[in-house]
Formats: sequence, C-alpha cells, structure tokens
Amino acid sequence: MSEPAKPSVQVIERLFLLLEVLAKNGQAMSLKEISEAAKLHPSTTHRILNDLTIGRFVERPEAGTYRLGMRLLELGTLVKDRLHVRDLALGPMRELHRLIQQPVNLSVRQGDEIIYIERAYSERSGMQVVRAIGGRAPLHLTSVGKLFLASDDIARIRAYATRTGLPSQTRNSLTQLHQLERELQEAQKSGVARDNEELELGVRCIAAGVRDDQGKLVAGLSISAPASRMDESWLPKLQSTANEISKALGYRG
Repeated sequence: MSEPAKPSVQVIERLFLLLEVLAKNGQAMSLKEISEAAKLHPSTTHRILNDLTIGRFVERPEAGTYRLGMRLLELGTLVKDRLHVRDLALGPMRELHRLIQQPVNLSVRQGDEIIYIERAYSERSGMQVVRAIGGRAPLHLTSVGKLFLASDDIARIRAYATRTGLPSQTRNSLTQLHQLERELQEAQKSGVARDNEELELGVRCIAAGVRDDQGKLVAGLSISAPASRMDESWLPKLQSTANEISKALGYRG
C-alpha cells in the first residue's frame, strides 16, 4: 500500500499536523503539550499556531492554551449543508431524469464559480459533454450561476464583473455587464435562468433554484441538453422538482 501523499510545502504539512493534534485531544492544550505531541520545536509550533489564530482556525481560551477555532465549525457547516442538499436531491433528480432523459445537475456557489455536486444522467441522453461532479464554471456563463448572481444586489453583481472581467468561453458568452444585468433581471422575475451555449457550444441549460428553510438560495437544479433538443415543456417539471427538494429542506415559500 502506498503512503499518503504529503503537502509539497513543509509548513503546510506541519499546519495539518497541529490541527490533527488539537482535534485528537478535544480539549485546550498548552504550547508544550502540542509541540511534544507533534514532535515540533516550540518556536515553530508557536509561530504556526499564531497564524492559525489570526485566521480563527485556532483560538486561545486562556493565555498559553490553544484549541480548534470557530472558523472550522463554519466551514464544516458549509460542507454538511452541501452534503445534506445532495442527499435530499438525488431521488427527485433521478425521477426528473427518467421523465426527460437528459442530464440533471445539482450545483452550489463557491466564490465566483459554481461547483457541480451531483448529477443524474445516462448514455442515452446524447450529450457529448457532461460536467463531472466537482467540476467548476464561472457564475455568469451558467444557468445556475446566473440564479446566484440574480440573488445579489447590483453592487455585488458589478463587483463580480470587475473582479472577473466576465471572461468568455464561446461566441455566445455574456461579456458585457449590461447584457448580464438584463438576463439577471429576467431571472429575478421568473425564478429561472438559462445558458444559451455560453459555456459550451452545442449545449443549452435551464435552471431553477433550491432554497432552505430560511428562504436562502443554497443550490440550483439544471437540465443540460444538446441545443437542438432543449424543450421548454421541461420547465414546469424542473421547477416542480426544485420545489420538492426545497420543501424537503424546510422551505415553506
């Protein structure tokens, strides 16, 4: 059996090690206890712990003691929520795929991109390109990404455009802010967004939002199809499936 891969930067390896030491102990530990458990020099241990404290990955409940910080809980909650949505969505996604025989994708926002976290598809769909689970794409080039942008205020939308430069992938990509704002206004009104061969030529997508018990947009459900096969009659089925998943998450809107 091969050994687990190690980080290429030594300080990152040591950072991981210190987090593992704190996680295994569960209680606040002194610098001496941590450095001995990690087999690191106290000055090295102190320097890394200090940096982790700045990022709130580690906290000092009392002078000279350390424990895991709240930032890890915040990040863990994001992952937990993502997995929860995925678990609840898979059954309805498979049923929607059975009805339309085209790929059905579940995506979430991560910064300036969406990340595909689940999909239901079969070889019979005729799709040449199916985005892999874990794949990413810019918000403004995808149907789900547009839903997330449409939920932002105008200042955040413009900040996104400035930050990213609205790069293109195809001749249909929206690279002008006024074009994007017009599409986002439509998405706000209808609750539906579209990708008209903007990410990949020959592929069109439509998306509806998935909301949690607080009404927050937490994911997007999309249908991908060859451009010539996209059928607007799928839209009510897509919206119904997205609503079903939202209700399972506690949404009552």
